[in-house]
Amino acid sequence: MIFKRSGYLNKLIAHKHNGLIKIVTGTRRAGKSFLLNELFYLHLLNDGVREKDIIRFAFDVDEDVDKLDKYFQNEPTKIKVNNYYVVNAKKFRAYIAERTNDVDYFYLILDEIQLLDNFVGTLNGFLRKRNFDVYVTGSNSKFLTSDIATEFRGRGSEVHVWPLTFKEYYEEIRGDVNNAWNDYLTYGGIPLIANLSEEEKKIYLDGLYKEIYLKDIVTRNNIRKKDDLDELFNVLASSIGAYTNPLKIVKTFESVLHKKISNDSVKQYIEYLENAFLISKALRYNIKGRKYLGTPFKVYFEDVGVRNSILNFRQVEETHLMENIIYNELRYRGFSVDVGVVDSFVQTNKKDKNDNIIYENNPLEIDFVANSGASKFYIQSALNISDDNKLKQEKSSLYKLNDGFKKFLITKNGLKPTKDDFGVTTMDLFEFLLDEESLNKEKL
Repeated sequence: MIFKRSGYLNKLIAHKHNGLIKIVTGTRRAGKSFLLNELFYLHLLNDGVREKDIIRFAFDVDEDVDKLDKYFQNEPTKIKVNNYYVVNAKKFRAYIAERTNDVDYFYLILDEIQLLDNFVGTLNGFLRKRNFDVYVTGSNSKFLTSDIATEFRGRGSEVHVWPLTFKEYYEEIRGDVNNAWNDYLTYGGIPLIANLSEEEKKIYLDGLYKEIYLKDIVTRNNIRKKDDLDELFNVLASSIGAYTNPLKIVKTFESVLHKKISNDSVKQYIEYLENAFLISKALRYNIKGRKYLGTPFKVYFEDVGVRNSILNFRQVEETHLMENIIYNELRYRGFSVDVGVVDSFVQTNKKDKNDNIIYENNPLEIDFVANSGASKFYIQSALNISDDNKLKQEKSSLYKLNDGFKKFLITKNGLKPTKDDFGVTTMDLFEFLLDEESLNKEKL
């Protein structure tokens, strides 16, 4: 089964010949290499580009690195930097220079560029070649996103590749939408998963987590206490959709795991996981006060299948995983996403010294505040709405907002979209996931 990844492919096609480095980021096995080395490569050939004018090189593939060894006649082409082996940039540039000239136009497709020493300087050098169009992939935001901002200074454009969205997954497998949802909810959207049996999916995801994700983070960051990182992964996987912070995690280590870990270590490990595009944090945001609130945040996994595998598929709770998938969908659509908090004052039985009734703030939560430019949407996630009381409860926080932006309650009830008298639209989950323009439709 081949997934077309049309949205990403169209972005790359639109960015051709724009004078910038095209940088494709995302977690390992999300489909970055397939996008560039298969789909985009085929597009170039179909567009009339000669095969010899397309240079593909993967820094994490031994066969490609061996080409350098043979070219330099057994001189070492790898060097050790911070406990990690990377390809010697000077020799790689010489290899490219040997295969190119100043007459023809060349497309460079370079995989896992963070495994090239001084890759920023190398890419900047390629930018000065007017007959080069350069595309790179990378699996670590620390080596890519920050360097784009500080070093490329507008000379690089980023395309982030997520694991398959539910729409991408369902469009290929079709069949009963509920069966597709249950499979996606359990095993996630890593593209290779779709072609495996149920048992093979579990084995693959377990190996992906332990042999690639965990090992890569430990090696890259020279982590000595691998077990602590593994335990932290488990704690975060068990608490998606719930507020947490480093101090709370430290206490969990002490009370549940009977282990000690420092607050600074927790912060550092979480940063490593974010840099590897495995998790992301949603911060608390006071909507009316227009400010972020302290340290508590929620953690969501970029792929729910990986999350479930970490827990050996023991906690496949549809409510929380649905929330995670909605969060990922919003990020995929280009939104920055926070957890909303709106003040709600309720009357108490207390009075002040002037005999005035005291009101206490009982803040209500809005699952997601999605922002993109001038667009903003408020979104509440609820698996099922069993009765009117439940419906009123889920909408209560949305009713506190009157700033004119659209408000949605997303459920899995199979209902057609309806808008109530207070401007809150109730939308079915599959309507939302299978139509990327669902939030923008005026008439519901």
